[in-house]
Amino acid sequence: MAKESVKLIANNKKAYHDYFIQEKYEAGISLHGTEVKSLRMGKCSIKESFVRIENGEVCLYNMHVSPYEKGNIFNKDPLRVKKLLLHKYEINKLSGKMAEKGYTIVPLQVYFKGSLVKVEIGLAKGKKLYDKRQDIIKKDQRREAERDFKVKNLY
Repeated sequence: MAKESVKLIANNKKAYHDYFIQEKYEAGISLHGTEVKSLRMGKCSIKESFVRIENGEVCLYNMHVSPYEKGNIFNKDPLRVKKLLLHKYEINKLSGKMAEKGYTIVPLQVYFKGSLVKVEIGLAKGKKLYDKRQDIIKKDQRREAERDFKVKNLY
């Protein structure tokens, strides 16, 4: 079997800044034809999106898929609720964790895996303000160290 190519469509960098990601899951997504064509052109945003579990189904809210320009009457609402496709045991595990205080599910990235559209979702716990500050300090220190290393290697 040939190795499937992975082409990134949208990335949610803000999720890593606002949350501690405990576990990651790969989910399929239920889409209509014009939405897939729009995704092939890279017209997607998951910045403000979130995931909820309702009636044993996992749904993705606020994922913006721009209407396909040649889609006319077949275009769907850009912000419609999209159903995520996961195994039953994964849904049960996620809903058990969601019952605990402080856990949420956030979409991390949308990508093509072969010809299929996949969403990587993460089980996340919210960061406090001081956690965010510590992350920024660590990032600055790493950047500073890389800059010093680069300068030393040039001479």
